[in-house]
Amino acid sequence: MTWKATALTLFPEMFPGSLGLSLAGRALREGRWSLDTLDIRSFAHDRHRTVDDTPFGGGAGMVMRPDVIDAACAAAQAEGAERPLVYLTPRGRPLQQSLVRDLVAGPGVILLCGRYEGVDQRVIESRGMIEVSIGDYVLSGGEPAALVLLDACVRLLPGVMGAVESGEEESFSTGLLEYPHYTRPAEWNGRAVPPVLLSGHHAEVAKWRRGASEAITRERRPDLWARFNENKGGPASASTRPV
Repeated sequence: MTWKATALTLFPEMFPGSLGLSLAGRALREGRWSLDTLDIRSFAHDRHRTVDDTPFGGGAGMVMRPDVIDAACAAAQAEGAERPLVYLTPRGRPLQQSLVRDLVAGPGVILLCGRYEGVDQRVIESRGMIEVSIGDYVLSGGEPAALVLLDACVRLLPGVMGAVESGEEESFSTGLLEYPHYTRPAEWNGRAVPPVLLSGHHAEVAKWRRGASEAITRERRPDLWARFNENKGGPASASTRPV
């Protein structure tokens, strides 16, 4: 079954964007996944195709109307009610690799790309939307965030990446950040590749990579390092610094 994505947006022309290129684009052309867009304005009820209104309680900006959003969601879910409905918003749960894997394991996803100040809370609750954020910053709309989420999902679909190992060794796949990478030439601008990587000793290479991953995670992401140790019941190895 093809993994199916639907984006609810005011700007359908923003899709597929970068997803039409490289691995995701090739997978899209091969039918490994599909992408549809629904223009939210087509579900407005007036001749001006109004999708927003002033917020109750006052304040700056506009809020997307619940009746319009609900109609758009209903149309998308009619094509596959079992797909989760994800609303991209800065206040959502962080997009993490575990959530990406959960979405990939299902039949697809419906993505609501908000605009203005956001979406009326009532339709979020009534539709049981999953609120997801791609980071602690604010975008002009949910479309770039939707592209990020879809890219993270599509690359994990069967047959998209050339080697399964590529996904298994990446940052976050084991709870750690990924180790550094090196290629030819062996010396560049006075900087040499770590000798262990030239040794041909696979066990030592694996040990070095694990140590490098642990050191980078501990230095750059203390939150991930603490979570990793908590999940493992303590430090995974005595080596936490690359050699």
